[in-house]
Amino acid sequence: MEVNCSDHKVSEADLSLCRATVYSALALGFRPPTAETLSRIIEPQNTAALTDAAGLLDADGKMDLVAAIEISASTGRAGVASVAASYRALFGHTARGGVPPYETEYGNEALFQQPQELGDLMGFYRAFGLAVKLDEHERADHISCECEFLSFLAMKEAYALEHDNREMLAETRKAEKLFLRDHLARFLPTFAANLTREDSSGFYGALALLSIRFIGAECARLGVVAGAPNLGLRPADDSRVPVACGNGPECAMMPGANSPEGAGSL
Repeated sequence: MEVNCSDHKVSEADLSLCRATVYSALALGFRPPTAETLSRIIEPQNTAALTDAAGLLDADGKMDLVAAIEISASTGRAGVASVAASYRALFGHTARGGVPPYETEYGNEALFQQPQELGDLMGFYRAFGLAVKLDEHERADHISCECEFLSFLAMKEAYALEHDNREMLAETRKAEKLFLRDHLARFLPTFAANLTREDSSGFYGALALLSIRFIGAECARLGVVAGAPNLGLRPADDSRVPVACGNGPECAMMPGANSPEGAGSL
């Protein structure tokens, strides 16, 4: 999802689409890297679309979102082989890699709450007509899935604004706030802090910087208190296997094609 909002007066719907663009970039960035997904962040025209969106969201430059995007693109140009090696080293091949990208791995209470948290995530997805693909290897609580869902909600918000659908707008904004509060913003500060420490000069460290700045702004916009930056991990001896879902756009499928109202896949 890309949008260039720089050629006309910026509306609320434009800003929603800009947020969708940044969320989508984060979802792509945190997926296992391929030449195609990486190019959608590092290619000059794609980077330009992202910086356009970030510039409108950060008009006064206080969050420095544009710089964070440019650093991500620059470090990503090391190439897919290098980025893939970093991905394996940081995230590993299991949920308990060095820096787990799964929400329910964070928080000592997750030993008891993991099934409930996963159930709540599934409830959000289903409420918007999404069905998890159980035959894929990722989980509903993967950071890429969560960012993709928030990108979808931002696009739905833009649609509601453009069509003056106040009921849809209210429902969508409520979902954005609750999902951010209860899920992404709860573990993102710890995830980003750990990732920045482990990959301070690499692509994922730069992506962590972008995510913490952007999600911090989203929390402020929606009146959400972000989680602590030092959550512990779920006890390693908890061997329950959570439900799986597809990663990125494949993690949630919608009935229909690409209508902003919710027909098609994310």
